[in-house]
Amino acid sequence: MKLSTRTLGSVEIVAVDASRIDAAVAIQFKDQMREVLADAADRVILDLEQVDFIDSSGLGAIVAAMKLMPSGRKLELAALTPTVDKVFRMTRMDSIFPIHESVGSAIQSAA
Repeated sequence: MKLSTRTLGSVEIVAVDASRIDAAVAIQFKDQMREVLADAADRVILDLEQVDFIDSSGLGAIVAAMKLMPSGRKLELAALTPTVDKVFRMTRMDSIFPIHESVGSAIQSAA
């Protein structure tokens, strides 16, 4: 599991450089997100463009990362592939996370 980060002003963009977030990598993902969020910018956008598959362990890891956010801040998601988007909608996680069509639209959003 590899995450890459970049900061644009007060926005931290965390790109998942893997095709899957599943039981095999969920703990590693959560640990890496903990490190990233320790000194993250005001807004954090998780770029899921490369992720083609996510299972319940992956969803749980993303929820755990959200819970690591300081009070009053949210983890935002961007660029979900159709398969991953379907999982978020079926599990109603789209009501928990702000979801953006792309990283660019997330950055322009005032969420």
